[in-house]
Amino acid sequence: MSDATSQLAGLHEVMDRLRSPGGCPWDSEQSHESLLKYLLEESYEFIEAVEVGDRDDMREELGDVLLQVYFHARIAEEHPTDPFSIEDVAKSVAEKLVRRHPHVFADTKVSGSAEVLENWEAQKALEKGRTSATEGIPLAQPALALATKLIYRAQKYGHQISIEHPVALAPSINQKELGQLLLGILDQALALDIDPEAALRSATKGYIAQIKEYESN
Repeated sequence: MSDATSQLAGLHEVMDRLRSPGGCPWDSEQSHESLLKYLLEESYEFIEAVEVGDRDDMREELGDVLLQVYFHARIAEEHPTDPFSIEDVAKSVAEKLVRRHPHVFADTKVSGSAEVLENWEAQKALEKGRTSATEGIPLAQPALALATKLIYRAQKYGHQISIEHPVALAPSINQKELGQLLLGILDQALALDIDPEAALRSATKGYIAQIKEYESN
């Protein structure tokens, strides 16, 4: 057993001790639902550590994200009819990576990373039996991420859906300039007492309706 494997096994043993009788009362009371806020919080903290380039914080926060994975897997072991373990989780994701990288593990040829992403999406749709661009997209995520994913998916599915562009972006605009433009829009929206998140989510719901109408024809 490698040192890395032994450390992961040790983490599993710690979680098992905490969840077992005589362990930690707080840990034993937690559920998948009660832990969701911590999964989000730890993910955002890792993102912040990456953005500021703090290697110590990255290591610590990534460990906190890993803890959440092991915590959820340990809870999953207790399910009365459909239990699964961290080993099942690891096996599943490893098999998925092999399936979705046929250019590495099989004979598929790709021209670059763009084609890799296209193949990934196509394989995902095939595995999940998805027929709609909206399937499998978490609708509860923040509106900006949701809208971005929906537009990307619709384009990948080849949907010809027009979106009104009240503000035309110059082809030469860069990320910093776009960020300033978005920040300015948010500032003006707040000055007008408009909730930007709610406004974009409402517009995104309309876009979802457009996608479904397009797919029904």
